Order: sequence, then C-alpha cells, then structure tokens
Amino acid sequence: MTDRLGDLTAAGVAVWLDDLSRVRLSSGGLDQLRREKHVAGVTTNPTIFAKALSDADEYNWQLKDLATRGIEVEEAVRMLTTYDVRWACDVMRPSYDGSDGVDGRVSIEVDPRVAHDTDKTVAEAKALWWLVDRPNLFIKIPATEAGLAAITATLAEGISVNVTLIFGLDRYSAVMEAFLTGLEQARANGHDLSVIGSVASFFVSRVDSEIDKQLDKIGSEEAKALRGKAAVANAQLAYERYTEVFSSDRWQALADAGAHPQRPLWASTSTKNPDYRDVIYVEELIAPGTVNTMPESVVTAYAEHGETRGDTVTGAYEAARKVFADLAAVGIDMDDVIATLEREGVEKFEASWGELLEGVRKSLTAAAQGTGAPNEAAKGNAEAARRAGGNA
Repeated sequence: MTDRLGDLTAAGVAVWLDDLSRVRLSSGGLDQLRREKHVAGVTTNPTIFAKALSDADEYNWQLKDLATRGIEVEEAVRMLTTYDVRWACDVMRPSYDGSDGVDGRVSIEVDPRVAHDTDKTVAEAKALWWLVDRPNLFIKIPATEAGLAAITATLAEGISVNVTLIFGLDRYSAVMEAFLTGLEQARANGHDLSVIGSVASFFVSRVDSEIDKQLDKIGSEEAKALRGKAAVANAQLAYERYTEVFSSDRWQALADAGAHPQRPLWASTSTKNPDYRDVIYVEELIAPGTVNTMPESVVTAYAEHGETRGDTVTGAYEAARKVFADLAAVGIDMDDVIATLEREGVEKFEASWGELLEGVRKSLTAAAQGTGAPNEAAKGNAEAARRAGGNA
C-alpha cells in the first residue's frame, strides 16, 4: 500500500496538522495521526480554538471551575487554550525527541490585538511560554512591522517562535533578518541555540484568492490565464531567498553554535477554489527542509491521491519570476496585494479572537448560572469566528 505521506516526509516536507481540539486529544486522534499519518507538528489559531470550545462537552468541567472561581474571560481563554496546547505538546513529544527538537512542535498565538505593539507582543509571548512550560512549544507572532522587533526580542530570551502571516518576499527577508539577529542576541545572552526553534509561516492560498479576484475583474484572456499561478510562484521565490540566507557565512556561524535553521512553513494550504486540485499547495511546494501545515481534510486527501514528484520548487525560480512579470503586465500591483493580505490577515484573527472571547464569556455566564451546558452558549460565536477567520 502506497504511503504517500511517508513519501512526502522523505522528500523533506514535515507534515503538520492545522487544527487542535480537546476531543482530538482525549480520543487519541492526534496521537494516531502522529503514529499513522506522519503528522509531526500542530498549528492553531483563534478560529480553531473558537470552534473547538463550542463543539465539545470536554470543556464543561473547566468552564464550571473557572466560573466558580470568578476568573475573567481573557484569563479563562488563556487557561483553556494553554491546557490544550500543553497536552498537545506532550502528545507530540516523541516527534520532538526523535527529531532532535526540530519537529514535534505545537504553536499558540499571541493575542492578535497586540500585533502592532512590540512590547505587548513580547510580554504576551513570555507569559504563554512559561504558562505552557513545554520545550516543544512555538509562540506565534505575526510578521507585522512591530512584530519584527518582537520576533528578535522573543528569540533573544530563548523562546521558540513561529512567525505567522507572511505574504510577501520583502517581509519574508525581514523575518529571516529578525531571526538571525534574535539568535545572535540569544547566544550573547548565554542561551543554548540548539533548543531554540523557529519556522516562518508563508501563507499560500490566500494569495491566489486575492489575485484571482483582481484577474477576474481585469477580464482579459491574458489575465484569466494567470489564475491560480501566483501563490505557488510566490512561495517558490520565498524558498529561493531561504536558500540564500541559510547558506551565508552569517548563518554558518550560528549553525556552528548549534542553531537549527528557521524552516519555511507553507500555511493556508487548503484549496479555496474548487476548480483547483485539492492538494495543489502541497504537491507544488515540495522542497527539502520545509513544513506544510494542513487541515485534516488535506492530510487525508494527500494520503489518498497526492503525488510526490521530488523537489518541485528549486527548479522553478525562473518560471515563477515570469509569472510575476506577467501579472505586472496585466496590471496587478503586488505591493498592494501584499499590504491588503497582511492587513486583512490581522483583522480576521482579531475578529476571531473577539468571537472566542465572547463565546467563552457566554459559557462562563451559563456555567455560573447553571443554565445548561456551558459550551452550548459558544456555538453561535464559533460559527461567526469561523466565517470571520476562515481557514488559515
């Protein structure tokens, strides 16, 4: 029987799951994916947590205890989400130990409302780090302008970081610079670089969604012919920059001190357009030293019919550059596209965070008043959060 996910892993792509819930944990489902489907890491976001909290009675006992203690809603959210992430870290610990600390990571995001405040982001990252208290944790920090300085400062404290919401090549280069500077400061601060991990989450399908919309509006045959090509080309050129940075003398000095590279992580890899192959953002982004975080539906689809054709990235740089030249020729302004996607990305996660807070607030109230199962109160808010945030 063909092990397609095993082939993908052997090609250098770490398979991570973009989902988490207490049901998945308590049922053993996450551990099963780790053992049977090569899943080697987990990513989360506010939308995922909002849905998880609304769908399961497993949270009721904790909600009742929090309500009895009079815990405020924001602290309750921290306790609920970090409980799940800590548990997931323990489940993924064999992958962490077996990969020398490279895989087996579980991510939790800082409050997206502080994405434009460096000091608050760093403080939030430090609080989450000690609250979860697991070596295979990643703190997710958005790659905003303020986030760049926070990435450096957080890494300098010896805290592992998943940089999220990267859409453009120039911002990705700035993220890698922030990573290198953070590790240099961590070394100066006496931290062991071998235990500090990082990935750079480069978002994929949302690029096609935005650009395809603009191409449809342009309407020419030349424009229509470019639909579905921008996202893969963008990620391929990001990988080219990755290989350049991580073959530099500057990086080698850190590697000699025990550091692991900041791997590119392909995020937002579920196909939004039903006209496209459901595993296109996996098959077309196979390259050594990368991560692809997928919803379970994409993990399953790849296991059933994904094609691992070797490295589909490093030989495609010139073709990718031509895609962008052609996009410019039909009137696509990539700078505007990237700025729009970053702004909307932060806004969507802020909206999802707000819905998560509101759902937990209702659940705490229901628990305190004894008016039914606490999670019932959150279901409407979770659906609103799903619509606001969408798939990563």
